[in-house]
Amino acid sequence: MPEGDSVHHAARRIHAALAGRRLARAELRVPRFAAVDLRGRTVERAYARGKHLFVVVGPDAAGRDPVTLHVHLKMEGRIHVHRLHVHNSGEPRAGRRWRFPAHTARLVLATGDDDEAAVEVVGTELGLLRALTPAEAAEAVAHLGPDLLDPDWDPARHLEEAVRRLAARPDRTIGEALLDQRNVAGIGTIYRAEVCFLRGVDPREPVASAGDLRAHVDLARRLLATNVVRPDRVTTGDTRRGHRLWVYGRDGRPCRRCGTLVETFRLGGGEDSLDRVAFRCPSCQPRRAPSEGGRATLGDPDQRDHDHR
Repeated sequence: MPEGDSVHHAARRIHAALAGRRLARAELRVPRFAAVDLRGRTVERAYARGKHLFVVVGPDAAGRDPVTLHVHLKMEGRIHVHRLHVHNSGEPRAGRRWRFPAHTARLVLATGDDDEAAVEVVGTELGLLRALTPAEAAEAVAHLGPDLLDPDWDPARHLEEAVRRLAARPDRTIGEALLDQRNVAGIGTIYRAEVCFLRGVDPREPVASAGDLRAHVDLARRLLATNVVRPDRVTTGDTRRGHRLWVYGRDGRPCRRCGTLVETFRLGGGEDSLDRVAFRCPSCQPRRAPSEGGRATLGDPDQRDHDHR
């Protein structure tokens, strides 16, 4: 499942390609919404909320029924943006052949303005595609915690709310709590592994003894915000291929910091927790004895993590 920075990046690409443009082609290749006709309507904006992506399409010619497309990439979904050429009739045609099987396309949106600017957005292997009313779109993400990439992020409000939600279940593991989008939106298995490593906490540690929750959330936000504008995800500060992440994907290989072999295990799978792979350096992320860990601390919102370089 993609991380929040990937989804926000996809939303930015769609917004740059389609916002303010009239749709000459619009196909929702899922049975329930296949008959929805958006041709001739104008795309107003595209945005992300956590791992959910939305494309807002304006009303029809009569000023009725605006539509919001709700997309979730899940495990395999991808967004592709292509330049198009336009027939004299004004109908768009592909400027190049798709580099993926046509049967994997679930969403096709294309403009038909002119030869220079016409573009096509294709969503392949989407885990979810729905056409909603604006009210339904708002309800679809009403359960989410604060979005780490919210452009209007306010530490006094969003950070405190994320910490409150995380701390509400002190016996849950910090790894499960960080991955739960109802607590804080945008963290996937990669950022969970990297945040826990940089904070020196075993992801199996209970929230109650996992340390400074504000610092955990603040670090996650800084990592996502830094990477949303990068072509490759980097948490180590080293952009070379194979050197970009601290522990994620390094099962059985030496820790980049201390040389101890990184271990992996499954975490979650309970009634309300996803079963996902987790990574940990046994030396840099030791388990804390209950007498040493204490309760989870709310911490200083301005505190910086000295391990993050």
